[in-house]
Amino acid sequence: MTLPIAAVVGVDVAAWCAVQVASGYAVHRLPDEWLAADRWLFRERRVERGGDLYRRTLAVPRWKRLLPEAGALFAGGFDKRALRATDTAHLAHHLRETRRAELGHWLAIVPLPLFAVWNPPGMWPAMAVYALAVNLPCIAAQRYNRLRLSRVLAARASGSRSSAAARRRSSPGTSGSSIP
Repeated sequence: MTLPIAAVVGVDVAAWCAVQVASGYAVHRLPDEWLAADRWLFRERRVERGGDLYRRTLAVPRWKRLLPEAGALFAGGFDKRALRATDTAHLAHHLRETRRAELGHWLAIVPLPLFAVWNPPGMWPAMAVYALAVNLPCIAAQRYNRLRLSRVLAARASGSRSSAAARRRSSPGTSGSSIP
């Protein structure tokens, strides 16, 4: 028995809504510690060229503001639309939330093959286009933001190490020179 096309579209809409919400909720429940480091999925790739892929090639800064933001959809969630503070702790939290959001969008693509079960063969490619068109721009924006935040945090970390070394050199009993 085949469903009328309107019913198939209705099932598709409901299924994609469920997939997006479920993947968002699943990553919302992940402990912060799991997202504290760049695991394999989140590591910078050579093709990203330090963010040039997103900044110059894909022009992410021009269109990322048009993307929906659902980070605060669930209680205790985090809105990533703008930086609320610039202290190191907040930047690290924001960076962690980019990982959470990216993972949620990757997970939303995973069920795509299931749509072949009830969609006619000619409609399945539309499901693939939908899954990729909805999630890949969000993934690109999260990766772009994370690379930027990582650079800022790395510069602060190296700056604080330099500051600590300078304080040790200028402490009482030293000449202030770094030359032994």
